[in-house]
Formats: sequence, structure tokens, C-alpha cells
Amino acid sequence: MRRERVLALLRQVAQGDVDVHDALGALALPEAQAMDFATVDHHRALRQGFPEVIFGSGKTIEQVVAIAERIAEQQDGVLVTRLEPGMDAALGARFPGIEIEPVARTAYLPPSVPAPLGRGTILVVTAGTSDLPVALEAVVTARALGNTVDRLTDVGVAGIHRLLAQGKALHDAAVIIVVAGMEGALASVVGGLVSVPVIAVPSSVGYGASFGGLAALLAMLNSCASGVTVVNIDNGFGAACAASRITHA
Repeated sequence: MRRERVLALLRQVAQGDVDVHDALGALALPEAQAMDFATVDHHRALRQGFPEVIFGSGKTIEQVVAIAERIAEQQDGVLVTRLEPGMDAALGARFPGIEIEPVARTAYLPPSVPAPLGRGTILVVTAGTSDLPVALEAVVTARALGNTVDRLTDVGVAGIHRLLAQGKALHDAAVIIVVAGMEGALASVVGGLVSVPVIAVPSSVGYGASFGGLAALLAMLNSCASGVTVVNIDNGFGAACAASRITHA
């Protein structure tokens, strides 16, 4: 149960609208729910503001659906990342209204009560079209965590005028996530243009010497623009989580 739902319940008790024992029953949720292949952490929504997120890669379709069912019982929303073939159809059949993003390989079932919005806008900036899967994973995650999200797509340094023409969007953002492969230079450029937090995501896009994103990772870690934070290769999810903690602080 998310913090805002607990707070609403406590206010109802204080106002006399809900019996104390009924409230106790609603709060007496199992902190962890064990299955043969997983132990669902139901307490995570209370600790961190959003329930446990399901990483689809490496799991079977049946496992992903079963874990999603346990999380969905709490009505706090379900987010699945890195969907593998067949998972989207199975989740769509089990949960009417679930939102599938095929490029991002995500599935999102909204909560019964929307999450409180974070401060400002998270701007996701993409160097090239090939970076979209990682960028859209960040977009879906950031929205699921209760944020207003905007995007700039295909504004990499090979045509830097495309980025410079978006000065208002850059300066209006509260946090900027930059997704770039190849040499990863875009994060440094953006970091030198703005005063807000910049979270860089190296993508695995590039030719042989990019080493599956390692070249971009090292370039971003060595950014001469101060204050740029770097997450793991292709980790749009992690970047969105970090950005959301900033907007909700």
C-alpha cells in the first residue's frame, strides 16, 4: 500500500469515517508474499512510494503473470520492464487496460489512485532514433512513478543545431535524462547548457569500437560538464527512478 493511501486511511480514522479495526485489517498486509519462484515485496510501496517492478527478462510468461497478479491485488499499479516475446499478449489478456509499449518493452497497469505528481517536468533527450527503446523505458517508468514527462528525440551532436533550437524545453525541465550511444557526447553538451540535474544513460547503440555502450559509458563518466550523473548501460529504468526521487524530494 502506497504512503498516500495509508495517509488517506489514517485521516478517515481520525475523522471517524473508518473503524479502527477495519483500518487495522487494511494495513495488515503481508510484508512479503512467497511463491515457488519469487517473494513479492508488498512493503516496497510504503517504503519507496511505488510497488516492486517486475524485470521480465529471464522469467517465463507464467512467472511474470503470476507476480503481476500478486502486485495488482494491492491496487497500487504494476510495471513490467524488458518484456520478452509473448509476455505482452499474456499480460494484456489477464489485465484489461494494461498499457503495452512495444518499443520500450514495458507493460504498465495504472493504480486505482494516481500517484502524486513530482515537481516540474522530467525531460528525456535522445541522441538518435536507435536510442528510443531505452529512452521510452525511461519515459514509461517516470510517468508510472508520478511525473510529468516531455521528450526531445534525435537531437544528437551530429546536428547540434537541433538541440540548440530546443533551449526553452531544456531550461524549463526540472531534471533531464540524456540517452546516447556512439561516443556519448550529448550528455556533456546538455550538462554544459543547463543548471538542473542531468542523468546520463549510455546506450549500447554503435559500431564495433563502441563496445556495446562501454565507450559511451566511459565518455559520460569522464564528462567535463560538472554534475552529470551516469547510470548503467541501457538502464532507462534506473535513470527514471533517480529522476523521480529528485522531483519528489
